Amino acid sequence: MHRSRLALTAFAACLPLSTLSLVHIHGRDLNAPLLESYDYIVVGCGISGLVVTNRLSEDPSVSVLCIEAGDPDRYEPIIQDPVYVGADIGGIYDWLLSTTPQTQLDGAPRPMPQGKVLGGGSILNAMCWNRGGQDDYNAWAALGNPGWDWDGILPYFIKSETYTPVYSDEIAREYSINYNPLVHGTSGPVQVSYPRFFYPQSTNLFAALNYLGVPTQFDPNDGSSAGAAFVPSDLDPINQTRSDARRTYYDPYVARPNFHVITGQHVTRILIEGVESNSVVDNPTPGGNEDGNGMNGATSNEGFGFGPAGSTPALDNSTAARLLRRQSPSTSNLRITGVEFAARASDTRRAITATREVIVAAGSIHSAQLLQLSGIGPSSLLDSFDIPVALDLPGVGNNLQDHCLVGTFYPYNNASYPSPTQLTSNATYNAAAELEYNTFKTGPWTAGSPNALAFNPLPLITNNSASILSGADDQDPTDFLPAGLDPALVAGYTLQKQSLVRRLAETNVASYEIINNNAGSLTVAVMHPFSRGQCYIRSADPFEPPNIDPRWLANPVDRQVLIEALLFNRQILATPAMLPLQAAQFVPTVDDDEDALNRIINTGIRTEFHPSGTCAMLPLEQGGVVDPHLRVYGAQNLRVVDAGIFPMIPAAHLQAVVYAVAEKVGVGIQTQLHVG
Repeated sequence: MHRSRLALTAFAACLPLSTLSLVHIHGRDLNAPLLESYDYIVVGCGISGLVVTNRLSEDPSVSVLCIEAGDPDRYEPIIQDPVYVGADIGGIYDWLLSTTPQTQLDGAPRPMPQGKVLGGGSILNAMCWNRGGQDDYNAWAALGNPGWDWDGILPYFIKSETYTPVYSDEIAREYSINYNPLVHGTSGPVQVSYPRFFYPQSTNLFAALNYLGVPTQFDPNDGSSAGAAFVPSDLDPINQTRSDARRTYYDPYVARPNFHVITGQHVTRILIEGVESNSVVDNPTPGGNEDGNGMNGATSNEGFGFGPAGSTPALDNSTAARLLRRQSPSTSNLRITGVEFAARASDTRRAITATREVIVAAGSIHSAQLLQLSGIGPSSLLDSFDIPVALDLPGVGNNLQDHCLVGTFYPYNNASYPSPTQLTSNATYNAAAELEYNTFKTGPWTAGSPNALAFNPLPLITNNSASILSGADDQDPTDFLPAGLDPALVAGYTLQKQSLVRRLAETNVASYEIINNNAGSLTVAVMHPFSRGQCYIRSADPFEPPNIDPRWLANPVDRQVLIEALLFNRQILATPAMLPLQAAQFVPTVDDDEDALNRIINTGIRTEFHPSGTCAMLPLEQGGVVDPHLRVYGAQNLRVVDAGIFPMIPAAHLQAVVYAVAEKVGVGIQTQLHVG
């Protein structure tokens, strides 16, 4: 984008909506005046929102509006340059959310970073690009979702990417980087490639894993995903910058006259024909949370908004009676008419009409919150906040899954190996690396993403796998679920648990991931969790963040997997391939017993930034929220398209999966439009 145009865009993003109605930047550009109505309104301009908006607007007769709560980034180096991966978490493009106190761990809340920016999580994430295993998607289909098996979703993985093989045959051989051209795209929007610098410690790790019986994957994106792999990144192969959703699905199409985007606007409610709202949802709430952000970084429960210091106004129970339309999703056919939105909590809400569909793509946390605020969700929850129940859908906000991780610290002491820590500890080295990057687009500054990973099957790393899975099989489904769940949710989890037990007994299905930073961290993360959490509103105020309770390790099977993973790290570090690195085992130490490992786990658990499952694509009788077309049960023209629809989380970094899901649904809507 031209600098003068960028400046105007940034200026417009800071203006209130009343001012935006007077601003027309260039053609039909960002934050230009709105139409009276749109065929489609998309809530959330992250990965899925921009993909769907882009694909629907390919038809010039269709008008599409995408509404984003965050602002556009300004092409800052912290966003674009790979060396800064992770540095923007907790910054201006983050919702700054936190979980509820995790009482099953150490009682403390944890940060839950989520992108609040045009492009969503693709602006903040670690840039890893992998899809998971064929078994992940075949399991989706087996749960009652025809068309969502590996063969059904593969064309959309391909459609989303332009894959560029590693630049050197020698590098490819040394780092075991192979690819199957039949499963990769050559003309998709997202550039998928490799850095122009490789840390040699990656080969030590892969050799160690092979020595211990863990294979190296041929191509981590061909569906056979168990084992070590050097995964590609969403990285432009020429200029070595982040290839995110904004730069791939929005920027090149900004002049498309029917592709409308507004930023800095928070959608507060979905409008349903014949259903009114709670007054707190509908009206300005001055004096409370103005921007919808969390308070990540506070040191007390009150600071996280869970204590008596909360600023939400009390509910007014004297309000006159409103129209109630409490319906069963199995028999109702509600019509969605549009959405309400506002820039800040104290601003008057503004409504806009959708003549065809509203598509919620706000991410698994905010999509569940928005449905609940709109009267779609568990009736007992909505009743507690005096929100009229339009659809009693118990699955909304339930089935929350996440990849939880535990960091380790085994610093490598052999100074003959280049280390990413030199970029912060050696100013001369970093200055030379910066100059090389800016001049040639090569060197350590291209290698910020943790690409050398391993997705290890449980039977390959421990002799205890059979007993662990036998214990999981013997559990009553309700043993470790939240109390009081609707029977449909229990029925759905029962089938999920059976699938997990069966699949994790295989030697080609990943149980956990090793995230290697080439400096002595072999972080371990659960890939197929048995634990399930919840995301529920804690107020009728749409600007108050929801209660996010991932309940990491609530099911003891997940804890057992992490214990075995940490013990396997010791075996890795003791192999002939790893000994030359001279690792110092500080966290955990080489002789920590299981009690000590559990203490490390309890204090060290964090998110891998992959919350999903809160609006699950499952049959209604399994607690599902959307059908295989991602249409919300009981509504004729409402869909959810983001990681919230995953019935079970795949063993992957999720961005490639979300791109593919959105591409698949975009094609489905286009087909329906042209046929219907």
